[in-house]
This record gives sequence, structure tokens and C-alpha cells, in this order.
Amino acid sequence: MADEIPTVAADVEDSGPKKSFWGHLADLRSALIRSAIAIGISLIVCLLASPWLVRVLMEPLRHMRMFEKARPTVTLQIGDTKLGPFQVTREQFPGLPAGDAPNVVFRVGTAAMGKEQVATLTMEPGAGPADLVEVRLHNFSPAESFMVAFHVALFGALAVSSPFWIFFMGGFILPALNLKERSVIFKWLGWSAFLFFAGALSTYFFLLPVALRASVQYSNLLGFSAQDWRAIEYINFVCKFIFGMGLGFQFPLIVLFLVKIGVLTHAQLTKYRRHVAVLALILGAVLTTPEVVTQVAMAVPLYLLYEICIWIAWHWERKKRKAEGEMSI
Repeated sequence: MADEIPTVAADVEDSGPKKSFWGHLADLRSALIRSAIAIGISLIVCLLASPWLVRVLMEPLRHMRMFEKARPTVTLQIGDTKLGPFQVTREQFPGLPAGDAPNVVFRVGTAAMGKEQVATLTMEPGAGPADLVEVRLHNFSPAESFMVAFHVALFGALAVSSPFWIFFMGGFILPALNLKERSVIFKWLGWSAFLFFAGALSTYFFLLPVALRASVQYSNLLGFSAQDWRAIEYINFVCKFIFGMGLGFQFPLIVLFLVKIGVLTHAQLTKYRRHVAVLALILGAVLTTPEVVTQVAMAVPLYLLYEICIWIAWHWERKKRKAEGEMSI
């Protein structure tokens, strides 16, 4: 009887007049227009907030050495321009303040000694770990600053407006579902949102600093300087990496959905482990950027999530066999 309740409720809901094809098309057009308006308004807001968004996206640069032992650094400041920080030793700068890893800023100036001008270094208060950015971002054309702002605002608008366009599109899709199907959809949407934010946040706080540090070290290994990067390429890299990982973390939901409808089994998931490892590397190239560091950084968590899917599939099958055994008794 309990299983029949959603069906009865659905029949009551469906007893109203049926919409024609053109009526559904008008509803879809209305949902798309509302979604586009929400994204457009969010884009304007994010354009106004683009300086703050850029500072947020630059934060992983400040934590590239999160797994390295801190060392003394020296930054040279000439006017409003800073050079560094440069890693030094106490033998090179005996006058460094006490502590394991002081961060010192020396202001470069001049002083008159008779008829000569002598360069001077004046020690200022330490910059602190938050200011230790060893990679500088640059724009190399007049239009690049606007393109950077637009790209940041576009990715920000898609994220900020997501509750609105999901709501509008859901308003078009949900009327076609009964109560039981709606409850399942809401449950899976909740897990989808959780996995997306888990992927995006873990990338922002952990994987991005590791990937950026690996890029710098690899450039140094090849003999190239890695202190100056193009701003628009960095912004695109960071945004694609974060969004790509958020989308990649939807992979377990797809696998578990196929298990739920009977397309895949626990035995098949176990059999295809090697194939999934290759697929995770391919997803890393498609959803982020086609280079080794980000591919591996994305493939490892995706494969771990796949292993969790194998365990969940085993649990579901065990629970199903147990229920069938009790029914047979």
C-alpha cells in the first residue's frame, strides 16, 4: 500500500489538462530565458567584483610551498615595485632577524657620500607568509586586462547563478515526474552538489598549490625561469582546473546510477579497474588542461572515488541478496 501512494498522487497531479508540444516548448523557452537573465545579472555583478575574484584565484600561488620547509627570504623593493622573494641563507645575509624563516623586505634607496651616490638597503617589517608570491602575473597587451576580468566574471557568474538556473530548469523538468521520482532526483542532486563542491574546494586548497609548485620546479629543471606568467593563461588554467575537478567528481554518481539500474555489477566494476585508471587520465586531459601534472592530480582522486563505488556496489548487492533471502523464507 505504501508503494502505491506515489502512484496515486501522481495520477491526481496528471489529471489536469495536458499541455501540447508547443506549450512545453514555450515553457522550455521561458526557463532558458530566465536562466540566461540570471547568468547575465551575475556576470555584471562578477565584473564589478573581478579585482576581488582575481585575488581569490591568486591565493593558491601563496601556498605553493605548503609541503616544503620554510626558509629565510629577502624581497627588494624599489619604489612601488617588489623583486622577489628570493631564498637566502644566514651566511649571505647575517643581519636577518631571529627565527627559522624570517621574511625580510629591504627597501632600495640612495644616500649621498660626498659627491657620490651610494645604494642603501633599509630593512622594513617582514612581509609575512601571505605576501610570499614568487610568481608574478603579467598582461602583455592592452586588451588582456579586460579579457582576464571577463573570464573571471564568466566562471564566477556560472557558479553564483547556479542555484537560479537549476531552479528554473528544474521547474520545467519536475512537473513531468511523479513524487517518488522527484524524491530520487532531489537526493541525487544533493549528492551531486556535495561532490562538486568537494572537488572544487579540495582542488583550490590542496591540488592547485601542488600542481603550480610542480610546474615551477619542472620549468627550473628544464632551465627556464618560472617567475613570470601570463595572467590570462593562469586564470584560465585555475578556473578550468577547479571546474573540471568539480565535474570530474560527478563520475561516482554516473557509476552508481548504472549499478542502481542494473547495467553494472560489483564484479564488473572490479574487472574494469585498469580501464578506469586510463579513463581517469583522459578525463584529466579533457576537463582540465592536457599536461601531465593536472592529469595525475585529477586521476588519483577520481580513481579513489571509483574504489569507493566498488565498495558501495558490493554493499548494495549484499543488502539485496539478504532482502531476497528473507523474502524467500
